[in-house]
Amino acid sequence: MAELKTQHELTAAETADLRADVQQQPAHDVIARATIKNGVLAASEDPQAAVRLNRTFSVELPTGKVSNQKHSGRCWLFSTLNTIRHQFAAKYHVKDFELSQSYLFFWDKVERANIFYDRILRTADQPVGSRELAAILNNPGGDGGQWAMGASLVQKYGVVPVSAMPESFNTNDTTGFAATFNLKLRKDALVLRDLVADQASEEQIAATRAQALKEVYRMAAYSFGEPPTTFDLEYKDDNQQYHRDAGLTPQGFFEKYFDVDLDDYVVISNSPDKAFNQRYRLESQENIVGGQQITFLNLPLAELKRAAIAQLKDGETVWFGNDVLQQMSRERGFLDSQLYKTADLFGIDLSLTKAQRLALGEAEVSHAMTFTGVDVVANDPTRWKVENSWGEKNGDKGYFVMTDEWFSDFVYEVVVHKRYLTADQQAVLATTPTELPAWDSLA
Repeated sequence: MAELKTQHELTAAETADLRADVQQQPAHDVIARATIKNGVLAASEDPQAAVRLNRTFSVELPTGKVSNQKHSGRCWLFSTLNTIRHQFAAKYHVKDFELSQSYLFFWDKVERANIFYDRILRTADQPVGSRELAAILNNPGGDGGQWAMGASLVQKYGVVPVSAMPESFNTNDTTGFAATFNLKLRKDALVLRDLVADQASEEQIAATRAQALKEVYRMAAYSFGEPPTTFDLEYKDDNQQYHRDAGLTPQGFFEKYFDVDLDDYVVISNSPDKAFNQRYRLESQENIVGGQQITFLNLPLAELKRAAIAQLKDGETVWFGNDVLQQMSRERGFLDSQLYKTADLFGIDLSLTKAQRLALGEAEVSHAMTFTGVDVVANDPTRWKVENSWGEKNGDKGYFVMTDEWFSDFVYEVVVHKRYLTADQQAVLATTPTELPAWDSLA
């Protein structure tokens, strides 16, 4: 076999051929004018999307106003608290009740720093350029997260209403804090690695780590305010009846008012680049030492839809992880795989399978939202109602609508109670999960 030529200099003849080729395309001048004037997405948008995405659902849960994560990456936390608050709202008849995202965000930063120091010490013998250490140092204090991270925070720290710890400038816009926090953690990593290299005593390393964690707590307290240890719950229900419960702790509030065991919920994934009917773990993203493990039960796509529909029919919303930036209109609240026909616009083939997108880095779990409804026709879903956390100015007062094809293409995880798994699937939960690297497609 001849050696493959890996360098090719573009010649004048070839550039002339490229120019001639575009001139030969049907209606090339019309397409160019429309695209240059309006942009790629507007020029390729399918007007029939509005027909496919009419907002009628055979199963639709009662919900209130949407929350707003603003300029932050806290979607996973918003969606976690949305699933919990909806249960409170239904039980106590408070449609627009909201839990404090700031409260759990504060503790996530402290816990995330603590587990980061563990990882830095564990990898202290690795060179800075190692793939594992590079992954640990890549955005170590970022906003993003997974279902198990939110569940772990709730289980350890409880919850508080938003009135007990409201949003701040730095939770609404995490840019400044995130940049400083990343710098802080990377500097701490250097200090800890140097101590290990210099064969410092365990006591010296422990003292340095403890001081670093105090500084992280100070940063969070100055930026978000300190979290309350007790608070008074006050609210009016939908019938305008006043309620007050004084002196609650965050943990006591959760135990008293929320009928949910977060250990009963399972993340089922559809990652066709991996074997189905197996469990996987992503230790690299876990945020609490001793908290829930980030695990996935990887199943065929139909199983995710079946379980999500069953939970919705029983009156409970569904947390799901997805790639929201694909084929999405933020303003109209549309999620449709055929929304922008860019391949048709340019006359090229852009088709990839879900497994290929994951393998090539084209796909990522970039966002978390909440299913609050579904339209089922002849036992098959046609479209889904989605509660987002981008405020009321997007979509229909903050609610999006998704085609079932978009679910197939760009939804990667749903969180359901384990009662919605089959007996065989529940048996897999008892198996030891396969560890995924920090750079896996589900990370």
